[in-house]
Amino acid sequence: MATVSARRRLRERPLRLTILLTVAGYALVIGTFVLDVPIYPDLTNAQVNALTHAIAVINAVTTVALVLGWYWIRKGEVRKHRAAMLTAFATILLFLVVYLIRVGGGGTKEFVGSTMIRNAYLLMLAIHIVLSIVAVPVVLYALILGLTHTPTELRDTAHARVGRIAAASWIVSLVLGIVTYVMLNHVYEYRFTMLLPPL
Repeated sequence: MATVSARRRLRERPLRLTILLTVAGYALVIGTFVLDVPIYPDLTNAQVNALTHAIAVINAVTTVALVLGWYWIRKGEVRKHRAAMLTAFATILLFLVVYLIRVGGGGTKEFVGSTMIRNAYLLMLAIHIVLSIVAVPVVLYALILGLTHTPTELRDTAHARVGRIAAASWIVSLVLGIVTYVMLNHVYEYRFTMLLPPL
């Protein structure tokens, strides 16, 4: 009975859970960058590199899942669309765990290259970061609607409209993330820096 009641509340107020999960996600990421919370293992440069490559693979898998999900919903294949989007969400949660461990335990890499190339890299990285931030609430909202409504019921919600915004921003962010990963790790030089503890 409690489960039915909780699901009904989610159906009626998906925005509340979206806001709660968005704030929790932002707090986790910001806390990792700003606070020196000793929950992450100390990583070597080799481990940071291995996690960086793993993140790129996770992002590539997520991108493929999102593109397939978009394709399948346009073809009216709702079950395949749902499976693809749930796969994308699961892989992005995996990304978050690996990313936080890498940054919290090992620091970051700074791009080293000519001014023009560095500026292009930083612009792509900035767009990637902004779109990732923007994508969080719209992805969560679309996901919550999709999980709490039947396909027929979804026609009377903002799921399709919000889902298009979520998928588009997410795909562009992921693609830019992969491009900047290739530039930083395989094409140009980088400088490794540890996160500094707060003063």
